[in-house]
Amino acid sequence: MAQTKFDKQVEETAESLVIGIGRILAGRDMDGVKRTDATFWRPGTRVLPKVEGRVRRRSYRAGWQRLSFRLAVGAGVTEGGYLLGRDPEATAQTAHDLWANRDQAVAALETGGIGAASALAVGSAAYMVLTRERRELMREWVIPLHEALHRPLGYAEQTDPRRYLHIPKTFSDDDAEIRVDLPTSLAFSRDVVADLITQKLALEGVTFSWHPAGAKPYVLVKKTRRPPAKAPFKDPKVRELVAKAPESAPVIGIGVGGRVISVDLDAESPHILVNASTGGGKSVTLRCIACQMLRHGSRVFVLDTKRISHPWASGLPGVTYCRDIADIHDQLIALGLEGRRRTRIADDLGIDADPKAIGPRLLILLEEVNATMKQLARYWEKTRESGDPKTSPAVDALNEILYMGRQLRMHVLLVAQSATARALGGPEVREQFSTRILARYSVNAWRMLAPEVHPAPKSTKHHGRAQVVSGGSARETQVLFFTEAEARQWATTGNKAAPAAAAQPGPVQLHKPPADSLTDAWDTTTPELPPATEPTVNQDLVADAWNHPRAPAVAPAAAPADPTATTTATSPAAPTPADDDQAVGLRQAADHHLPGITLNALRFARANDPAFPPPAGKRGAELLYRVGDLKKWARNRPRAATGTTDLD
Repeated sequence: MAQTKFDKQVEETAESLVIGIGRILAGRDMDGVKRTDATFWRPGTRVLPKVEGRVRRRSYRAGWQRLSFRLAVGAGVTEGGYLLGRDPEATAQTAHDLWANRDQAVAALETGGIGAASALAVGSAAYMVLTRERRELMREWVIPLHEALHRPLGYAEQTDPRRYLHIPKTFSDDDAEIRVDLPTSLAFSRDVVADLITQKLALEGVTFSWHPAGAKPYVLVKKTRRPPAKAPFKDPKVRELVAKAPESAPVIGIGVGGRVISVDLDAESPHILVNASTGGGKSVTLRCIACQMLRHGSRVFVLDTKRISHPWASGLPGVTYCRDIADIHDQLIALGLEGRRRTRIADDLGIDADPKAIGPRLLILLEEVNATMKQLARYWEKTRESGDPKTSPAVDALNEILYMGRQLRMHVLLVAQSATARALGGPEVREQFSTRILARYSVNAWRMLAPEVHPAPKSTKHHGRAQVVSGGSARETQVLFFTEAEARQWATTGNKAAPAAAAQPGPVQLHKPPADSLTDAWDTTTPELPPATEPTVNQDLVADAWNHPRAPAVAPAAAPADPTATTTATSPAAPTPADDDQAVGLRQAADHHLPGITLNALRFARANDPAFPPPAGKRGAELLYRVGDLKKWARNRPRAATGTTDLD
């Protein structure tokens, strides 16, 4: 039997009625178009792709909210109809009375209409006044930000910006907090989003806290509270903080809210990298750390090709100051050998031993690594002999110290204007510096040294202001400022470094062996002692002296004669001392060993220069000095730097 047209209409009407009831109960739009990502229990935050036209506010509401509103309206209409239909006679009588007294009714309606219109006007005016700031916020800030952000975040242009941009009216205040809801896909660039937020809202000095986990990712934007403008050591509060600092965690500076910024060399980072352009306070930062370490008994080795970076440390007990590239080369090798010795001691002591039993803490201040590395390479090219490795043993020693770790109590504070992988010897070397202090940095320098922290905080030229990067976060810090006199005074009070070093075995003194022995010692990991029957001294004895903790600091001048050995007529009775081992007076040193330095200059230096070597003996009333010590002092004496240290 064919279906009639009437039956089809009835069927379509019933189907539409069922679908309409289902949409009402589901809280969806009546036309069936899903415009937002709202669900029955969760309100929407964005418009779905390919949705055209304006999206009304009700489309963002959760389904249960829309269902509740529809049920309330339906109940009101039903109740009104029920009241009207319950007593039709009374309703008809009321209508008849209104018609009979229509003049009075019209007058009453006019009065009521005027009152309602007045109330509506007053309410509208009050609403406009009360929401003026909110409308201005939307017009001036929120909507422009939405127009800039919706494409990078992947939102539709029709999305209501109030659904994902939570910007308070006082967003420019110091304690304000801005929240931006992010898409769950996270398919956007954080740098682009952060730049757009700061530019469109005209923000300066803000931090971004990203929370990508979960079903509702978001980012919080807060204004950064600045550290103090200055942090002088002469301030009693700052001095008290420095005095309370542990031996292994010197204070670097003061952060936000008076927070003490320090790095624990035993627990967090054994080595520190300081990267800053000219005038960024590199030497001030190292002075701050080194004087605190000296106070607690550490030994400090200043390797300074600029010669005049740390005049406050020259001649201090416990400080070895190397200015000449040859002495820097030899000192690095000696420090590398000391690290190997400490490795063996740590292995013998075991895991439960006192860390101080390995020896005093050693702090290596390597100034201007960009120029120093080039000079070390040039120096080795000129001095190495056939069969020597191409890479400078001093560079190898430095790399080995960086890889040794915190257990050996040897720490490198490296200073660079541009700490590139090429300057440091490779990217793996740069990774040994888990704590990095950056000041007056460029965008490229930040991306190179702290890529895990983004967006990069804006660099500032404020004196003493730096970013201390550690553990994936950057802390803005006002570095403590010690004057040279304050640093020298603070370093010489408290524990003394020199007695502590003297109590240790010979290698802690780190005397410089001959250059050829240093090379052999670095290349030979397990040197052998010479046979007892040999009448001469093996040069590797110097290296062996470093490899054994109880060995003397320097090799003896001559080996004892073997009673069973035979001698020839041409063999000398006793070896003559080397030129550098002679003990001479100042006049003889000025005439024959130190060209360019007068006797008066030597006498003046003996009386005024704390780094002048001590006498090695006396001849009558005349003090005698070792020639090698005088030559080393002459090479490393402080004087104005000339030219540039960049060999390129």
